[in-house]
Amino acid sequence: MTVPSTQWQKSSYCADSSNCLNVAAFPDHTVRIRESAAPHAEVTTTRPQLGLLIAAVKGDTLAPDA
Repeated sequence: MTVPSTQWQKSSYCADSSNCLNVAAFPDHTVRIRESAAPHAEVTTTRPQLGLLIAAVKGDTLAPDA
């Protein structure tokens, strides 16, 4: 469900407007992420959890698939 006043932010790494990562902060204190090609499919998380994911990606500390 998208709130009309939501401001989705496009990734600065997006060179193609049809295949981009979008993120938005919602009034319920969640952060939602979606792909522009599938805008109705959203992943909901919190700011601290998103920060941990970003830190893990930047630090290359994610475990490989088993």
